Amino acid sequence: MFWAVQGMAAEFSTGILVSTAIAQSGHKISMLVQNNNANFSKKATGRIRFTCEDGHLITDALSKTIKTGEGQTIWMKSVGVNEEGVVVSTFNFEWTVRLKS
Repeated sequence: MFWAVQGMAAEFSTGILVSTAIAQSGHKISMLVQNNNANFSKKATGRIRFTCEDGHLITDALSKTIKTGEGQTIWMKSVGVNEEGVVVSTFNFEWTVRLKS
């Protein structure tokens, strides 16, 4: 599987958590990926599932940006696993959130 396809799926698994938390906050907040990196540990074939366990990080970042008005950044990791349960890639995304004026 081409690396760009993996990257989009990995970003989605982190971004949906950020987007959902923003919607639940009731505030107008912008979100943007500032940096990312990836590691490919095995050829990705078949169905690859990307998961992110870092949703808890966004709560604190949103609280701080709402309270202070200053932008916040967090790193979130997404791990891609094949049908056999073997990790094929790991992506890290640095998300920035900022209160819209």
